[in-house]
This record gives sequence, C-alpha cells and structure tokens, in this order.
Amino acid sequence: MAQPLIKKDDDRDDEAEYSPFMGIEKGAVLQEARVFNDPQLDPRKCSQVITKLLYLLNQGETFTKIEATEVFFAVTKLFQSRDVGLRRMVYLMIKELSPSADEVIIVTSSLMKDMNSKTDMYRANAIRVLCRITDGTLLTQIERYLKQAIVDKNPVVASAALVSGIHLLQTNPEIVKRWSNEVQEAVQSRAALVQFHALALLHQIRQNDRLAISKLVTSLTRGTVRSPLAQCLLIRYTSQVIHESATNTQSGDRPFYDFLEGCLRHKAEMVIFEAARAITELSGVTTRELTPAITVLQLFLSSSKPVLRFAAVRTLNEVAMTHPMAVTNCNIDMESLISDQNRSIATLAITTLLKTGNESSVDRLMKQITNFMSDIADEFKIVVVEAIRSLCLKFPLKYRALMNFLSNILREEGGFEYKKAIVDSIVVLIRDIPEAKESGLLHLCEFIEDCEFTYLSTQILHFLGIEGPKTSDPSKYIRYIYNRVHLENATVRAAAVGTLAKFGALVDALKPRIFVLLRRCLFDGDDEVRDRATLYLNTLGADGQVVETDKDVQAFLFGPLDIPLVNLETSLKKYEPSEKPFDINSVPKEVKSQPLAEKKAPGKKPTGLGAPPAGPPSAVDGYERILSSIPEFSNFGKLFKSSAPVELTEAETEYAINAVKHIFDGHVIFQYNCTNTMPYQLLENVTVIVDASEAEEFSEVASKALRSLPYDSPGQTFVAFEKPEGVPAVGKFSNMLRFIVNEVDPTTGEAEDGGVEDEYQLEDLEVFAADYMKKVAVSNFRSAWESMGPDFERVDEYGLGPRESLAEAVATVISLLGMQPCEGTEVVQSNSRSHTCLLSGVFIGNVRVLGRLQFGIDGTREVAMKLAVRSEDESVSDAIHEIIASG
Repeated sequence: MAQPLIKKDDDRDDEAEYSPFMGIEKGAVLQEARVFNDPQLDPRKCSQVITKLLYLLNQGETFTKIEATEVFFAVTKLFQSRDVGLRRMVYLMIKELSPSADEVIIVTSSLMKDMNSKTDMYRANAIRVLCRITDGTLLTQIERYLKQAIVDKNPVVASAALVSGIHLLQTNPEIVKRWSNEVQEAVQSRAALVQFHALALLHQIRQNDRLAISKLVTSLTRGTVRSPLAQCLLIRYTSQVIHESATNTQSGDRPFYDFLEGCLRHKAEMVIFEAARAITELSGVTTRELTPAITVLQLFLSSSKPVLRFAAVRTLNEVAMTHPMAVTNCNIDMESLISDQNRSIATLAITTLLKTGNESSVDRLMKQITNFMSDIADEFKIVVVEAIRSLCLKFPLKYRALMNFLSNILREEGGFEYKKAIVDSIVVLIRDIPEAKESGLLHLCEFIEDCEFTYLSTQILHFLGIEGPKTSDPSKYIRYIYNRVHLENATVRAAAVGTLAKFGALVDALKPRIFVLLRRCLFDGDDEVRDRATLYLNTLGADGQVVETDKDVQAFLFGPLDIPLVNLETSLKKYEPSEKPFDINSVPKEVKSQPLAEKKAPGKKPTGLGAPPAGPPSAVDGYERILSSIPEFSNFGKLFKSSAPVELTEAETEYAINAVKHIFDGHVIFQYNCTNTMPYQLLENVTVIVDASEAEEFSEVASKALRSLPYDSPGQTFVAFEKPEGVPAVGKFSNMLRFIVNEVDPTTGEAEDGGVEDEYQLEDLEVFAADYMKKVAVSNFRSAWESMGPDFERVDEYGLGPRESLAEAVATVISLLGMQPCEGTEVVQSNSRSHTCLLSGVFIGNVRVLGRLQFGIDGTREVAMKLAVRSEDESVSDAIHEIIASG
C-alpha cells in the first residue's frame, strides 16, 4: 500500500481522517503496474495496483493515449489468472478505461468466453463489461447470449443483462426493443431485483406508446408483482397513466385509484409510502380520496424509524398547502415531533402546523420555533420563513409577533437565499398589511446597517424610496439611508443617493436637508455616485427651497421606463457621438424576438432574403425594410408589430413552411417563409392561396409570388389583407401552397423543362386579439399604474372554469392578451391558492395598457379572476375586457 498501517499507540489523533491512497503518484503506480507482466502472478498485489489505478481515474487523473493503451494490454494478461477477486477487478478496470474500437477486439473473445462460463459471477460481470464497451456491430453477434441471460435462472446474471439493456437502449434502441418477449417473461420472475429491473426496462421500451403503457399497467395491477421495488415502480407508472387519462375521463371514477388504495395495505413500508404519496399528488384529488393516504401517513409519524417520520411529515407538509383541513387530524402527532432529535423532521412538523393551525396556536408555535432555528440548515429555515409569511397573511392581527420573529432571525447569521427569503417576506407583509408598514421599514433599515449582501441592500433602499415618503414621519429614515453613503461600496452608495432624491422629490419639507446631503455626495470617489448626485440636484431645482416638486420632474425621476433595457443598450452602443443628441424615442419599444426565424434543413445556414441580418437591429426593423421594398405594400403605413413564426407544416415533410403575421393599422400581411427540402426539385411561381371565408372582416388586396425556390434555399411569398383601421379583427385563414415542380438532373444540376403544377395543403393560420398587442415592459409597475390614473380604468370579474392548476390559468390569460408580465409575476408558486399578475403592453394605435389580474382557485379547481385595466384610451380598456369575455 502507499502508506504503512498506523499502530494504535502512534502519536496521532484518533479521529483524524486517514486515506490509504495518500501521496500516491501516477508515475509510481504505472511502474507498479509492471507486475501484471510477471510470469508468476500475485493476485493480491495485482488487485492493489488496480485499486490505485481506479482511484487515480476516479480522482480525475488523465492518462495519455500511450499510457492508457499500455495499462489496458497489461490488464488483459490478467485473464489467465483463476483468482475470482482479481477477475472482478479486471472487469472494473476495463470498464473504466473504455478502450477504443481497435482495442476492444483484444478482450472480446475473453469476455465472450466468460459470458458462457459456468461461474455465474464471471457471466454477470462479463455481460456488464461487454455491453459497456461494445458497439452496434458486436452487439448483434452477442444478442442471442443476452436474450438467454435475461431469462437465466440465476438472478445475478438476469439482472446484469437487464441493467445492460437499460443502458443500451440509449445507443441501440432497435436491438433492445427486439428483446420484449424475454423482458416480459423476466417481469414474472420470483427474484425481487430481476422483476424490478425487468419492469424498468419494459417501461422504457414502451415509453413512447401510451396505449402500450396503459395495457402494461392494467395487466400488472392485477397482482402479479411480488417485488416491493417493482411495486413502487408500478405505482409511479400507474400515477403517470392516471395523470394522462385525467383529461379524457368525464365520469367521477378515477382509473386505477382502487389499486393505489390497495397498495396502502401492502406489507412493505416503501410500497405503502409510495402509494400514499401518489394519491396525494393526484391532480384534483378530493378529500375522500385523500383520507386513506392521510391515515397511513399519520401512522408513520409515530414510527421508530426516522426516515419514515421524515417522509410522512414532508408529504403532509405538501398536502397542507392545498388541503389544510385534511391534515388537521394529524396535528396532535405532529406536535410530538416538534421535539424530535432530527431537526429536519421538527422543522417540517412546525411548518405544517403553521399551515393547519388556528390563530390561538400561533404564539405557542413561535416560541417552539425560536428554540431550534439556530440548529437547522438554511434550506429548512427558508421553509419556516415562507410558512410564517403565509400565516401572517392568513392571520393579519398576529403581524406584530410574526414581524418581530422575522426581524430577530434577520440579525442572525445566514446565507444569501435565507436572508433574501426573510426580506421578501417582510416586504410582502408591508405591502399587504398597512399596519405593519412603519415597523417593517424600521426593521429593514436596521438590517442594512450591517448587511453583507449588496443586492439586498440596493433592493431595500429602492423599496424605502417607494414606501418611506408615504409614512407619517419620513425623516426618521434619512439617517439610515445617508449612512450607506459613507459606509458602503459604490453600488450601494449610488442606490442610497437615488433613494435620498426620492425623499426630496416626494416630501417637500425635507428638500433643504436632502440638498445638503446630496451636495456632499458630489465629492464621492465613484463617478456614478457623483453623476447621480449632480443629476438629482439639477432636476429637483429651487436650490433646496421648500417648494413643490414639478410633476414632470417626478415622472422623469421615478416614472416607469417603458423601453426594454436590452433595446436601450443596443441603441446606445450603435449611437455615434455627433452634434445630433441621442434620441430616446428612436429606441424600439417591442421586446425582442428571434429575427426572421425560419425552418431550415439541419446543418444548413439560411441565405438570401430570409437570412437573419448581420447586425443587432430588432426583428421589426428587419421586417420593415423587407416590406417597404415591396411596392404593393409601400402605402400601408408604419409596421406596428410582427409575430413570431407560426409553423404550417410538420417536421421532416417535403416542404417546410412557416408564416409571420405583420400587423398594420388597416392591413395585415402574411409572410410565408418557404424552404424546399427535396434535393432534385426546383419549384417555380410559388404562391399561397388563402381562403378568408372564416375571417369576414378581412379582404385580400395584394399578393407577391416567389419566382423560384431551389433546394434548401429559403424564400418568401406574401399575401396582404385589408381590415377596419385600428380594430383588432380576428379570423381563421386556410392555406394552400401552389407551385410548378421541375425535376433537376442530379448530374448537371440543371432543371428539366416541362414542369407540373402541384398543390400542398398547409395548416390553418389564425389572427388572434393578442396579435394587436406589443409586449412592452415597465421597470416599476406600481409607479406606472399610479401615473396612468383611474380615468379610463375598467374592472370586472370572470369565471375561468375548472383548470389543472393556477399556473395554467395564469399562463392561458397571458397568452390570450399577449401582454408582457412585469416583475416576475408570471411565476406562480407551487400549490398556491391565489396569485396576482401584472401585465403591460402597447395596443394597436400605440396606446399604453396596464393590467392587474387577481386569480383564485377553490377546492374543485374552479378559477376566478378579477381584471383591472388602465389605458390611455377608454375604448382600449373595454377592448381588453372584451378579449377575455370572448376568449
């Protein structure tokens, strides 16, 4: 070995870690590997050398091609040894070295010989190694032996063949799929592992055939599975089938639910838990269906095994998010887990109790949480913080106790994610509970006095600038903010200057004091801090006198930036300094999409008119140049919006066609991007015949054909429609591709004469209401909402019917309106019962629109929505509501 064994009386700490591989070097081990060539092999010494080589390989040590080849050929000589232990090490070494194709031949005969050996251990390991290093050609030669091994009487051999099949399915699926009969037979095996591996392989073979999976589950749920591991797999596959069939089932009975409920009475604990968890995760699960699962999980709570207690309480914690009343029966058992030695179990128990408890139990639970918060990991602390936030919103009268708890743990040690969760919770409480505003802001001010995270400091300062001026005594926050100018890094100092300016602009009485502080910032060492101070001093004006700040100045300083930052950055980079100042109105307001994306043959770059432009212009700029160059469309006015490409053909068809919808005030142009994927065809006079019978408000006014479409060269054909000006007209259009086919001589590449006229049916194309809305983000939604004013606000409530989840409902409405989600509100927390989404956009006619959507979902999965819309035009606010009402 590399180091001598340590004696008990050595002068060394008993608990010090000691590695037998300490100090080994690759060069020395390669020298030792020469023992593989000895005429009289020493199995023990050879095994030790292989162990060192395996250690080096697993530590990331790289072997050169020559070194790897020499070691490989030396190891192959060890096949002559009859020692079983050494043979197993040889198998491991060959797998780790992953020999090249020309080297594999050297060991193939030895491995195939071992695969037919009378020693089962040789057979199993030889199968694993062969399947690891073989290619498709050799696999066909040994396929017969692998099929026999799958149904072998020895479970070790059968499992080795099945696991190898699972790995080979990724590289040689066609060969493995031919083993279905043998794998089906192995599923009936009495050996637990064989049945487990056989079921896993059979499912993977059939995973793309939903009907075959359903039949497999149906046949196996009748009681032919004996292995607990296989039974757990079957439960998971059953859950998958239930989920996929849920949308097609109209009756009240859920397929296979009786099987899951029956598994709750299985003798194996793992099967019981798997079944219970599967029931709790069913979509739209009812209280009646949950009851038996909750009962067995409640029994697990009092188990002597920590892993069962943890599994049960974690599952109940997730159930409490959606069905808190169903979990209340377990409260007494969970209270006993608060003092559990395993702090993870105790944390989950307390957070579950917080979700299911009543107002009277809050104080008692908070005291118990305080006792062990310092003993648990940050990830569990975050769970506790999120539970407390939910509890505070549920019982607003308890905000003092909960806010104090959050402020106390905010001062303790912790990582970024943990501190961010606490700050986010305090911010939510300040926004949703008016009484908590002043105390919450003070807690945040005290936190930034000693905050090590720049991101959190800047976010808190920004939030102070919004909420601080609205409090009864804004002056008490100035000290905390100005301290940051002296004690923090440049990023935080710049944020502090901005926050001071907000107080000066919004609180006239504080303006003289703010001016004094801002003038001091003019001598800061960082240029951005100085620039901000100069800007704010000049824009606030009046030399710090107590006068009302002009509304335009407030809008300039704190109003929303209705231009995407990425577009502003691109425009600034393109701007060349000159006498003409930079015009911010020239920055495109639409969120960028992929410019002129087209479907094309793999490995080929698009060329010609449809190719993406070389520079950074937005998609609209590129499209506008193309359309303005076509005389038929030159009088349509300014392009409002271009949609993302819509595929009109399936993948791998003869012709690849997608369409882009160009929206003008009084017209819509369909741009059909065409690619000919037939190598020996030339298409001429390519047009799209559009039937607008289902779009009554549209009438065709112009079209432009594509003269020639060679193989794999993109081209475009256009069709233009007139519509009522400024109206979001909708409709469905059927499309037929019409062209003349000319055969191409493969030898000369020239097209033959005498083309044949042909047609190709395309998918329908629809114009939606969302096509008349541009996605335009705002940086501060609340400020934009307030500046828009309530003059043209329209509010209404809608029932959205049953939905799979709240997230699905939110995504559907966002897609229907085509607006830009703001401040990350498109993300819905898992198992949330309510959600607020903020949307922004520009409607056709360049009318700014803001939307505030409040969603709620009940126990029957019915979703209700309250929609408030503000815009610069009353008719546009009404139009947005009409889109929802008709959608």
